[in-house]
Amino acid sequence: MRSQLSGTEFMFMFARIGPEALLVSVALLVSLLYPRLGAPWFLRAEQALAALARKRALSVLLCGFSALAVRLALLPWLPIPKPFINDEFSFLLAGDTFAHGRLANPTHPMWAHLETFHVIFHPTYASMYPPLEGLVLAFGQVVLGHPFWGMWLSAGIMCAAICWMLQAWLPPSWALLGGMLPVLRFGVLSYWDNAYWGGTLAATGGALVLGAMPRIIRHQRTRDSILMATGVAMLANTRPYEGLMLSLVVAARLFWWGAQSRSTPDRLSARIGRVPLPMLLVLTLAGAATSYYFWRVTGNPLMMPQRLNRETYAVARYFYWQHAYPAPTYRHQAIHDFYLHTEFQYFKLGQTVSGMLMQLATKIGTIWVFYFAPALTLPLFWLPCVLRDRRIRFLVIAGAVGLATSALVVFFNIHYVAPMASVLLAVLVQGMRHLRICRFEEKLSGQFLVRAMVVICILMIPVQVHILAAVPKPGSWAAIGQERVAFERQLQSLPGPQLVLVRYGPGHDPLADWVYNGADIDRQQVVWARDMGGAKNEELLRYFQDRRVWLLEADDVPPKLQPYSDSTITKSRREVTGKQP
Repeated sequence: MRSQLSGTEFMFMFARIGPEALLVSVALLVSLLYPRLGAPWFLRAEQALAALARKRALSVLLCGFSALAVRLALLPWLPIPKPFINDEFSFLLAGDTFAHGRLANPTHPMWAHLETFHVIFHPTYASMYPPLEGLVLAFGQVVLGHPFWGMWLSAGIMCAAICWMLQAWLPPSWALLGGMLPVLRFGVLSYWDNAYWGGTLAATGGALVLGAMPRIIRHQRTRDSILMATGVAMLANTRPYEGLMLSLVVAARLFWWGAQSRSTPDRLSARIGRVPLPMLLVLTLAGAATSYYFWRVTGNPLMMPQRLNRETYAVARYFYWQHAYPAPTYRHQAIHDFYLHTEFQYFKLGQTVSGMLMQLATKIGTIWVFYFAPALTLPLFWLPCVLRDRRIRFLVIAGAVGLATSALVVFFNIHYVAPMASVLLAVLVQGMRHLRICRFEEKLSGQFLVRAMVVICILMIPVQVHILAAVPKPGSWAAIGQERVAFERQLQSLPGPQLVLVRYGPGHDPLADWVYNGADIDRQQVVWARDMGGAKNEELLRYFQDRRVWLLEADDVPPKLQPYSDSTITKSRREVTGKQP
């Protein structure tokens, strides 16, 4: 469990603040001096978009396909990403496992040499994470040829779902704007669509739940009940804790609505048939499937793989009030350092008041940078007005509960609050509506600022692409992704199967790890293992005696790949065959 975003993601998020702040400053000045600048052009564009927004289904499709088209158009500058974050490899293992037609893999005989982060090895070999993202990656791998295309497709679905959700709460034009904002910002130009561990699926689940709720109250349609239950199931299989908190708030609202409704027995029976029963059926099927997955992976239908992994390796706990686990015995220094230093030190920091407040400030700052940044900050000044709006009052309550409960967790990444993405956008768009009607000395300054924010988002696209496409520095986490892929391709071009023993130097950063494998280890052309020293390596060399063996000095700059000691290999194989080489 990472305690923070990767250095590359932080660099991207904060590097755009300067250019955006400059553009916002210019927009503020122009709004005071020339608020009618470009008004005829803006008016024609708004009228055209308003006509389109009235076609609700078309608006939803436009948001979804726009995200897909924009990412495709950016492929020359942002090619298919190379994984380098620990979590990414775990999700990719899940995708590869499902692509092989299995829910879990048998424990490998040499598992102690192959241990890595966020993966369980007993009673099965599998990712610790909930299965939905792995299924999407498997779809991309099997149907479209690469796991990335599963993430690409999920980003388009997320943008479409957010637009659909906002249509239930806001006027059509504003819902369309809200659905296009993730296309211009985090839906395409962030790690959510440029890595393998983003928040697109959790955001989609949250949007389905929050978009279905007002529709159920108004129309009591079966399809809305099914969509809500689907959203709950998506949340349970992506972000279980945050999804549970959101689902409980929505359930309380629906219960209150049901208690306040006065219906005849016939109407009540029809309502039950259209709303609770379809929802219960979908949730029962989804719950049974999830429990079956848990049973196949952990041997217990109530034991999540993530919980099993944490109880096996972790010392730090998730919540501030919890005590640490007893320290287990680790077989590898990198794993020891990750759990007892990198992660546990962050957990210990949260045990102090000052540390907890610092972590809370970091969470708030990260949310602001990711979702708003300077380009979309001005509407937040109208938050007091938004809080008084009955139209989205429930969303404000749901968002407050979701963010508050997320703050109780020590560790944080921005996709942890992905179920709240549509809520944050709804609050943002409602703030834009208030800003639009603001005047300065009878000038339509607010109207110009809202228009300028959209223009700034568009102008920032090439800047964000440039930042994302920047060549990583040697030795950085992002560079490891490229270097690992390059070495793997080099080794795959050689005849026969290969084995790479990875050795780290003193002071190695455990977040920069190289040892990850797929679902079918023995059939991989390149197997990655940890160097455990000559004596302990012997059993691994015996097992993989048909492979050419390499040693990777991972902490050299650049990393150095060389044949493993010939004398050690010869000795090990002589013991296996009983013959002279």
